[in-house]
Amino acid sequence: MLELQAVNVAYGEARALCDISMQVKPGELLCVVGPNGAGKTTLVNTLAGILRAKSGRILMEGRDITRLAPHRFCEAGIALVPEGRRLFAGMTVLENLEIGSLLPSAKAKRRETLEEVLQLFPALKPKLAAPAGELSGGQQQMVAIGRALMARPRLLLLDEPSLGLSPLVVAAMFDAIRKISAGGITIVLVEQNVVMAMRISHRACVLELSRIVAEGDPDELMKRPEIRQAYLGV
Repeated sequence: MLELQAVNVAYGEARALCDISMQVKPGELLCVVGPNGAGKTTLVNTLAGILRAKSGRILMEGRDITRLAPHRFCEAGIALVPEGRRLFAGMTVLENLEIGSLLPSAKAKRRETLEEVLQLFPALKPKLAAPAGELSGGQQQMVAIGRALMARPRLLLLDEPSLGLSPLVVAAMFDAIRKISAGGITIVLVEQNVVMAMRISHRACVLELSRIVAEGDPDELMKRPEIRQAYLGV
Protein backbone atom coordinates (compact mmCIF):
# COMPACT_ATOMS: atom_id res chain seq x y z
CA MET A 1 0.00 0.00 0.00
CA LEU A 2 2.55 2.60 1.17
CA GLU A 3 6.33 2.58 0.98
CA LEU A 4 8.93 5.13 2.05
CA GLN A 5 12.41 4.81 0.61
CA ALA A 6 15.20 6.71 2.41
CA VAL A 7 13.00 9.76 2.98
CA ASN A 8 14.62 12.88 4.42
CA VAL A 9 12.72 15.98 5.55
CA ALA A 10 14.25 19.21 6.84
CA TYR A 11 13.16 22.53 8.28
CA GLY A 12 15.78 24.75 6.73
CA GLU A 13 19.09 23.19 7.72
CA ALA A 14 17.58 21.17 10.58
CA ARG A 15 16.91 17.53 9.79
CA ALA A 16 13.40 16.46 10.82
CA LEU A 17 13.38 12.95 9.32
CA CYS A 18 16.55 11.01 8.54
CA ASP A 19 16.59 8.21 5.98
CA ILE A 20 13.15 6.87 6.84
CA SER A 21 12.37 3.60 5.08
CA MET A 22 9.19 1.73 5.95
CA GLN A 23 6.24 -0.12 4.48
CA VAL A 24 2.56 -0.20 5.38
CA LYS A 25 0.62 -3.16 4.06
CA PRO A 26 -2.96 -2.92 2.74
CA GLY A 27 -5.43 -3.07 5.62
CA GLU A 28 -2.71 -2.70 8.24
CA LEU A 29 -2.96 -0.48 11.31
CA LEU A 30 0.54 0.81 11.99
CA CYS A 31 1.15 2.91 15.10
CA VAL A 32 4.10 5.31 15.25
CA VAL A 33 5.26 6.10 18.77
CA GLY A 34 8.20 7.76 20.45
CA PRO A 35 9.17 10.74 22.59
CA ASN A 36 8.17 14.33 21.89
CA GLY A 37 10.21 15.87 19.10
CA ALA A 38 11.03 12.52 17.53
CA GLY A 39 9.48 13.44 14.18
CA LYS A 40 6.09 11.71 14.39
CA THR A 41 3.97 14.65 13.26
CA THR A 42 6.55 15.49 10.60
CA LEU A 43 6.16 11.96 9.29
CA VAL A 44 2.37 12.07 8.91
CA ASN A 45 2.47 15.60 7.47
CA THR A 46 4.96 14.37 4.88
CA LEU A 47 2.74 11.41 4.06
CA ALA A 48 -0.18 13.84 3.65
CA GLY A 49 1.78 16.09 1.28
CA ILE A 50 1.84 19.04 3.68
CA LEU A 51 5.63 18.80 3.97
CA ARG A 52 7.86 17.99 1.02
CA ALA A 53 10.53 15.31 1.25
CA LYS A 54 14.01 16.74 0.63
CA SER A 55 15.11 13.41 -0.80
CA GLY A 56 13.89 9.84 -1.06
CA ARG A 57 10.64 8.49 -2.45
CA ILE A 58 7.07 7.95 -1.26
CA LEU A 59 5.13 5.28 -3.11
CA MET A 60 1.36 4.86 -2.77
CA GLU A 61 0.10 1.62 -4.29
CA GLY A 62 3.25 1.51 -6.41
CA ARG A 63 2.87 5.08 -7.67
CA ASP A 64 5.56 7.64 -6.88
CA ILE A 65 3.73 10.54 -5.21
CA THR A 66 6.79 12.26 -3.71
CA ARG A 67 6.59 15.37 -5.88
CA LEU A 68 2.83 15.66 -6.21
CA ALA A 69 1.15 18.93 -5.26
CA PRO A 70 -0.33 18.68 -1.74
CA HIS A 71 -3.96 18.53 -2.90
CA ARG A 72 -3.09 15.62 -5.17
CA PHE A 73 -2.29 13.44 -2.15
CA CYS A 74 -6.01 13.38 -1.34
CA GLU A 75 -6.76 12.31 -4.90
CA ALA A 76 -4.22 9.52 -4.40
CA GLY A 77 -6.42 8.13 -1.59
CA ILE A 78 -4.79 9.69 1.49
CA ALA A 79 -6.66 11.59 4.20
CA LEU A 80 -5.25 13.26 7.31
CA VAL A 81 -6.83 13.89 10.71
CA PRO A 82 -4.46 16.59 11.99
CA GLU A 83 -3.36 17.15 15.55
CA GLY A 84 -5.73 19.60 17.23
CA ARG A 85 -8.66 18.72 14.90
CA ARG A 86 -8.65 22.05 13.00
CA LEU A 87 -12.37 22.26 12.34
CA PHE A 88 -14.19 25.26 10.93
CA ALA A 89 -15.68 26.33 14.24
CA GLY A 90 -18.36 28.65 12.83
CA MET A 91 -19.65 26.12 10.32
CA THR A 92 -22.10 23.37 11.21
CA VAL A 93 -21.07 19.79 11.88
CA LEU A 94 -22.69 18.74 8.61
CA GLU A 95 -20.82 21.41 6.65
CA ASN A 96 -17.53 20.33 8.21
CA LEU A 97 -18.23 16.74 7.23
CA GLU A 98 -19.26 17.62 3.70
CA ILE A 99 -16.01 19.51 3.14
CA GLY A 100 -14.29 16.14 3.27
CA SER A 101 -16.21 14.87 0.25
CA LEU A 102 -15.41 17.48 -2.39
CA LEU A 103 -13.57 15.11 -4.73
CA PRO A 104 -15.95 13.90 -7.47
CA SER A 105 -15.58 10.24 -6.50
CA ALA A 106 -16.34 11.02 -2.83
CA LYS A 107 -19.11 13.51 -3.62
CA ALA A 108 -20.94 10.89 -5.66
CA LYS A 109 -21.23 8.73 -2.53
CA ARG A 110 -21.63 11.56 0.00
CA ARG A 111 -24.98 10.41 1.39
CA GLU A 112 -23.83 6.80 1.76
CA THR A 113 -20.59 7.80 3.47
CA LEU A 114 -22.38 10.23 5.79
CA GLU A 115 -24.59 7.39 7.01
CA GLU A 116 -21.49 5.28 7.65
CA VAL A 117 -19.89 8.11 9.64
CA LEU A 118 -23.04 8.59 11.71
CA GLN A 119 -23.19 4.87 12.42
CA LEU A 120 -19.61 5.03 13.65
CA PHE A 121 -20.27 8.22 15.67
CA PRO A 122 -24.00 8.24 16.55
CA ALA A 123 -23.46 11.15 18.97
CA LEU A 124 -23.02 13.42 15.93
CA LYS A 125 -26.46 12.75 14.46
CA PRO A 126 -28.37 15.20 16.71
CA LYS A 127 -25.53 17.74 16.34
CA LEU A 128 -25.46 18.05 12.54
CA ALA A 129 -26.97 21.55 12.55
CA ALA A 130 -24.87 22.80 15.48
CA PRO A 131 -21.71 24.90 15.00
CA ALA A 132 -18.67 22.65 15.30
CA GLY A 133 -17.10 25.08 17.76
CA GLU A 134 -19.85 24.39 20.31
CA LEU A 135 -19.11 20.67 20.52
CA SER A 136 -17.11 18.96 23.25
CA GLY A 137 -13.52 18.00 22.54
CA GLY A 138 -14.48 14.39 21.99
CA GLN A 139 -17.28 15.28 19.61
CA GLN A 140 -14.97 17.59 17.69
CA GLN A 141 -12.51 14.75 17.27
CA MET A 142 -15.35 12.60 15.93
CA VAL A 143 -16.09 15.31 13.36
CA ALA A 144 -12.41 15.52 12.39
CA ILE A 145 -12.20 11.77 11.83
CA GLY A 146 -15.58 11.75 10.10
CA ARG A 147 -14.48 14.56 7.78
CA ALA A 148 -11.46 12.50 6.70
CA LEU A 149 -13.62 9.41 6.16
CA MET A 150 -15.96 11.43 3.94
CA ALA A 151 -13.13 11.50 1.39
CA ARG A 152 -13.37 7.69 1.24
CA PRO A 153 -9.61 7.28 1.71
CA ARG A 154 -7.66 4.08 1.29
CA LEU A 155 -5.01 5.38 3.71
CA LEU A 156 -6.02 7.28 6.85
CA LEU A 157 -3.42 9.27 8.80
CA LEU A 158 -4.28 10.01 12.45
CA ASP A 159 -2.14 12.49 14.38
CA GLU A 160 -2.65 12.31 18.17
CA PRO A 161 -6.41 11.58 18.08
CA SER A 162 -6.63 11.14 21.87
CA LEU A 163 -4.89 14.43 22.72
CA GLY A 164 -6.74 16.37 25.42
CA LEU A 165 -9.60 13.90 25.79
CA SER A 166 -10.92 12.31 28.98
CA PRO A 167 -10.12 8.62 29.63
CA LEU A 168 -13.66 7.49 28.79
CA VAL A 169 -13.66 9.40 25.52
CA VAL A 170 -10.18 8.09 24.71
CA ALA A 171 -11.42 4.51 25.07
CA ALA A 172 -14.34 5.24 22.73
CA MET A 173 -12.02 6.92 20.24
CA PHE A 174 -9.67 3.94 20.07
CA ASP A 175 -12.66 1.62 19.69
CA ALA A 176 -13.77 3.71 16.69
CA ILE A 177 -10.27 3.52 15.18
CA ARG A 178 -10.32 -0.25 15.62
CA LYS A 179 -13.66 -0.42 13.79
CA ILE A 180 -12.35 1.74 10.94
CA SER A 181 -9.39 -0.62 10.61
CA ALA A 182 -11.67 -3.64 10.65
CA GLY A 183 -13.55 -2.07 7.74
CA GLY A 184 -10.44 -2.40 5.59
CA ILE A 185 -8.97 1.11 5.63
CA THR A 186 -5.19 1.20 6.04
CA ILE A 187 -4.20 3.40 9.01
CA VAL A 188 -1.04 5.12 10.20
CA LEU A 189 -1.63 6.21 13.80
CA VAL A 190 0.65 8.66 15.58
CA GLU A 191 -0.14 8.58 19.28
CA GLN A 192 1.29 9.50 22.68
CA ASN A 193 -1.00 7.03 24.45
CA VAL A 194 1.40 4.19 23.78
CA VAL A 195 -0.40 1.40 25.61
CA MET A 196 -3.73 2.01 23.87
CA ALA A 197 -2.10 2.48 20.47
CA MET A 198 -0.09 -0.72 20.79
CA ARG A 199 -3.18 -2.62 21.91
CA ILE A 200 -5.15 -1.99 18.71
CA SER A 201 -2.30 -1.97 16.17
CA HIS A 202 -1.05 -4.75 13.92
CA ARG A 203 2.49 -3.38 13.88
CA ALA A 204 4.43 -0.61 15.60
CA CYS A 205 7.25 1.72 14.64
CA VAL A 206 9.37 3.64 17.18
CA LEU A 207 10.91 6.98 16.24
CA GLU A 208 13.69 8.70 18.12
CA LEU A 209 15.66 11.75 17.00
CA SER A 210 14.10 11.64 13.53
CA ARG A 211 15.05 8.02 12.89
CA ILE A 212 13.31 4.66 13.12
CA VAL A 213 14.98 2.81 15.98
CA ALA A 214 12.66 -0.19 16.27
CA GLU A 215 9.68 -1.72 14.51
CA GLY A 216 7.71 -4.94 14.63
CA ASP A 217 4.98 -6.70 16.56
CA PRO A 218 3.55 -4.38 19.27
CA ASP A 219 3.51 -7.08 21.95
CA GLU A 220 7.13 -7.96 21.30
CA LEU A 221 8.22 -4.32 21.39
CA MET A 222 6.40 -3.77 24.67
CA LYS A 223 8.35 -6.63 26.22
CA ARG A 224 11.72 -5.04 25.49
CA PRO A 225 12.79 -3.10 28.60
CA GLU A 226 15.08 -0.70 26.73
CA ILE A 227 12.23 0.24 24.40
CA ARG A 228 9.75 0.63 27.24
CA GLN A 229 12.05 2.88 29.22
CA ALA A 230 13.83 4.90 26.57
CA TYR A 231 11.20 5.40 23.90
CA LEU A 232 7.74 4.49 25.11
CA GLY A 233 7.76 6.04 28.55
CA VAL A 234 6.09 3.04 30.24
